[in-house]
Amino acid sequence: MYNRALKLIREYHRMSRTEVANKLGLSKSYVSELERDKKPTIDVIEKYAEAFNIPVSSLMIFAENSNNSRSERFRTFAASKVINMLDWLHEIADEDEHAESKKLKKTQA
Repeated sequence: MYNRALKLIREYHRMSRTEVANKLGLSKSYVSELERDKKPTIDVIEKYAEAFNIPVSSLMIFAENSNNSRSERFRTFAASKVINMLDWLHEIADEDEHAESKKLKKTQA
């Protein structure tokens, strides 16, 4: 789940992988791996938290492998809801950008 969350955070801020890599002091290929399938270290999570002003605890909700099956079900449920919210925010931002672009084109015509 980290991979999707980190990608959505980047996309929400309208940043390229290169821009995120530079901001976090990571390589572009490492950021790409994180967004695909690589599990981030706590240091990387802390870098994302600081760079995007997100509490570490909010990012930790995407952590893997809980020993308690009940807490694992809750974590999975909560994390999926957060991912859905990030998806929604990304869609809203895209719609706003599209509307602004149409408005700008009308004013220029």
